[in-house]
Amino acid sequence: MAAEIVNPRSDSTTDSSTGNGTTDEPFDPAFALHRGGKMAVRATVPVRDKDDLSLAYTPGVAKVCSAIAENPELVHDYTWKSQVVAVVTDGTAVLGLGDIGPEASLPVMEGKAILFKQFGGVDAVPIALATTDADEIVETVVRLAPSFGGVNLEDISAPRCFEIERRLQERLDIPVFHDDQHGTAVVTLAALRNAAKLSGRELGDLRAVISGAGAAGVAIAKFLLEAGLGDVAVADRKGVVSRDREDLTAVKRELAEITNRAGISGTLESALAGADVFIGVSGGTVPEAAVASMAPGAFVFAMANPNPEVHPDIAHKYASVVATGRSDYPNQINNVLAFPGIFAGALQVRASRITEGMKIAAANALADVVGDELAPDYVIPSPFDERVAPAVTAAVAAAARAEGVARR
Repeated sequence: MAAEIVNPRSDSTTDSSTGNGTTDEPFDPAFALHRGGKMAVRATVPVRDKDDLSLAYTPGVAKVCSAIAENPELVHDYTWKSQVVAVVTDGTAVLGLGDIGPEASLPVMEGKAILFKQFGGVDAVPIALATTDADEIVETVVRLAPSFGGVNLEDISAPRCFEIERRLQERLDIPVFHDDQHGTAVVTLAALRNAAKLSGRELGDLRAVISGAGAAGVAIAKFLLEAGLGDVAVADRKGVVSRDREDLTAVKRELAEITNRAGISGTLESALAGADVFIGVSGGTVPEAAVASMAPGAFVFAMANPNPEVHPDIAHKYASVVATGRSDYPNQINNVLAFPGIFAGALQVRASRITEGMKIAAANALADVVGDELAPDYVIPSPFDERVAPAVTAAVAAAARAEGVARR
């Protein structure tokens, strides 16, 4: 089975002048592209005659089933399990749209699946669940897991996403990866490494401020510290996450224990004074005066879509390196640079999980793709750079073997 982009289907009930099935709105290419969905199933073996049928199905298939029953490890060799990922969501945190439900999330999950295929050669199946209960999600995924080589959790709101991922990692012996957290963190680290290299600094020399204490913000903070960042303060809607705050959730209390070594309290704007790095994963707008107060040669990674927290024109007045989440500006922090290769590498060696070391290896490989072309407007490669997925895949597979989680 494989995912493939499907051309928009004609429909006799749809006016050809529109893309969304109505006659009173102008043509919209987004609706036209999505008509009929973006995926299809295709066979990888022929079924042309009775001989083919007898091998692909009964009676030939019974031999394979019996062999797997005797030696369950053979499922990786004789089914698609070792090369397919479940893309699982409950539709509670979809893009910037929020809690829109499982059906409305499907176009995004289909999109994720075709990106897995196009950029990593990994087949993926969208699974939108009609529940938001953490226990039910965990139990459902555990029961589905025999069909898949890995699980990519997608667009599940915080803080439930942290618990769901942790519990699934504890119960399953296949990679479980919440891309909103870790994919963003991997690409951010890669871009930050190259920005630091460009300015002649090390990660340990930098103090960062993150706007947003949701899934991405928490994961980025933890990951950057793991990679050696000097310090990071994380701000939510009520200000900087610090030990002196009494309104913190369990996740934020844990975050307060490992971040903000400088002991900053107050607003995001006050934390930016003298900071070397701004990382935006929350939306909203950061005043120009706050950006101007950052240290000379600062980096601004304003990743909210479609409107960055700091417009690039403003950021360039004060920052030496500017990145966004948008494809129409240089230095796009895009998860598609990470997750296809990470899963491809993990599946290649049948890894039992994705470790911190595997994620750091992915970030380093991604940064190294830029090589001698490093420049202020090129600290991270394009998603369409054909070197990206092979480099990340190889680095992740090697790290899995080094850390003892590979099974081949």
